[in-house]
Amino acid sequence: MLHSQHRFLALVLLVAGAAACGSENSEAATPAGGRGGRGGQGGPGGPQIVPIDFAVAELGTAARSVSATGTIQPIRAVGINSQLSGALTSVHVEEGNAVQAGAVLARLDSREVQAQLASAEASLELARRTAQRSEQLREQQIVTAAEYDRDQAALTAALATRDQLKARVGYATIRAPIAGVITEKLVETGDVVSTQTPLFTIADRSTLVVLVQISELDVTALSTGSAVEVLVDAHPDRTFRGRIRRVFPSADPESRLVPVEVALTGGDARILTIGFLARARFELSPRENVLMIPATALIETVGQPAVYLLRGTTVTRRTVERGEAYQGRVEVRNGIDVGDSVVVAGQNNLRDGATIRVVRSPAGDAAQPGISAQSTPQVTQ
Repeated sequence: MLHSQHRFLALVLLVAGAAACGSENSEAATPAGGRGGRGGQGGPGGPQIVPIDFAVAELGTAARSVSATGTIQPIRAVGINSQLSGALTSVHVEEGNAVQAGAVLARLDSREVQAQLASAEASLELARRTAQRSEQLREQQIVTAAEYDRDQAALTAALATRDQLKARVGYATIRAPIAGVITEKLVETGDVVSTQTPLFTIADRSTLVVLVQISELDVTALSTGSAVEVLVDAHPDRTFRGRIRRVFPSADPESRLVPVEVALTGGDARILTIGFLARARFELSPRENVLMIPATALIETVGQPAVYLLRGTTVTRRTVERGEAYQGRVEVRNGIDVGDSVVVAGQNNLRDGATIRVVRSPAGDAAQPGISAQSTPQVTQ
């Protein structure tokens, strides 16, 4: 990164040829209001003031990036449907409520099923006693094998009927199958529902995901577990950190795009809201410790890129070998070193060897490059 503390804005004084010194003497003798009386403003006979900005060449991470937009979703959402017909006697949750697995969400009127269960319990008891007598009589060879088998089958059927009705009674109490947040409540107390009527939706917020589509040309550079920057319009001052959870194994046959899922966990997942629009930015094959400068520092002349370096009290033109461009910065492979100050604005009005001198700021303090935003180094050509 190019640190702002190493940058400063200066005004450059350009004077034509050796006549610069004579012009200064003439300006001193010129009455106020005459030609040259506005020295430093770029008027006739006066010097030209040009704003110039400097930046420091530093080592950084070079990575081509690609961005894609998706919607924030829970890692899983479970729809809860009624498994029993009847009227809802109570509803205990609202949208936004956090619930634990097994928490009671609502209750259905189960009086009819309870009565059926009581009848089934009585029938089961009768079948059990009949089966016991049949076994005793068989040992005494009073009943046939067919009669014995019939009584045992009746016991098994009665037991199954009891268990089925017992399960239906349990369906009258609707419980949360997972821990999460209620995102949908589709019923109210008193509603009459039937089997498979949707009641609630619970979202697991422990992990949020953003599903985006990436070109087949770029997806080969992505791998599971790699870090991803996620930007959300609702939080413009914050960058969220996600990781690639999975890269889908197939592309869309028409668009040639591959789905990639980015996961957000921990504090980031707790802050974000399901349904927000998010932009995921992927770095493709990043390289560390690459010498970088702002792209605006480059001067392209007949295919020979160059920069202006600040060397003490002079500005020196230096030919460089440039590499790839990365988000407003350019890789420099040869020609400058780490820590060199390069001109990033106003260099089109400079020449090789121009002399720079630091003057006092308007406040009267000595200007220091990289410290005072009001410093006004003057470059004399």
